[in-house]
Amino acid sequence: QINKMFGTVVVGVGIAGLARIRDLMNPMPSSPSEHLKLFGFVSRRSFGNINEAKQISLEDALSSKEIHAAFISTENRSHEETIRMFLEAGKHVLVEYPMALSAKAAHELWEMAEQKGKVLHVEHIELLTEEYKQLKKEVAGKDLVKGTLHFTGSVLDENKTGFPAFSGIARLTWLIDLFGDLTVTSATREKQKDKNYSRMTVHFQTANKKPLTWIEERGPGMRREKKINFCFTSGCLENFPQAPRSAVGLFMQDQNLFAKKLLGQVSREELAAEKWRILRCLDLAEVIQQHCEQPEKICS
Repeated sequence: QINKMFGTVVVGVGIAGLARIRDLMNPMPSSPSEHLKLFGFVSRRSFGNINEAKQISLEDALSSKEIHAAFISTENRSHEETIRMFLEAGKHVLVEYPMALSAKAAHELWEMAEQKGKVLHVEHIELLTEEYKQLKKEVAGKDLVKGTLHFTGSVLDENKTGFPAFSGIARLTWLIDLFGDLTVTSATREKQKDKNYSRMTVHFQTANKKPLTWIEERGPGMRREKKINFCFTSGCLENFPQAPRSAVGLFMQDQNLFAKKLLGQVSREELAAEKWRILRCLDLAEVIQQHCEQPEKICS
């Protein structure tokens, strides 16, 4: 494995895809990423070359013996189909979250990867930020009484990004990673079509029956921002702890983790815990969507 190189292709060249191309072309010295070699990128638009990377067709990416892994950075709606194609072609896959827009699809894809002996890695850069690492340290060992995580952001095209519980799964991932398994007690969604405004409110309980609320709010001109209010028996946390800027970019950290998996350097325990977390969050996202889409109960 020491000298093993994995040929890679980037599929989709939006913001994430361009970051992937940049990081694959400039791996961190003596990091696992040095085992990844970019062969090209796939896009529906025609670019020719981006920096030194050349555009190749999807068919070539799937059939090439030199390409061992695909980085999927397409819109959320097409993740499932693209993962399936590359797994069927016997390639390892790194995909931006959410890996699929239904829990059933996610479980099927995971099973498929396991049957084929391929790595299926879902990017979760929200767990790699310094801000989050500090928050996790701060929360560790404290007893939660109740908490709220409120996210605001600009409008998304849901036809491409999916239901907010899926497009916003990064927030759910935080809550599960900080407080352990959760159950949904209720979930509602308010939409104002004319104003292009949407607000999803989800109520959870922790394993110890403590309440947690997640609000995902989007509208024109809304600043991208997270607000927290976590109350513990020892007091409340209303601001993020101060955190230094990381020396290593988030996509690069994620790429290193993927390369480590390809090289067999991640323990079974870590892989199992990560699989549980990813699939559990997708299961919950689906439960939330079902709650929100139920017809209003009419009380007579």
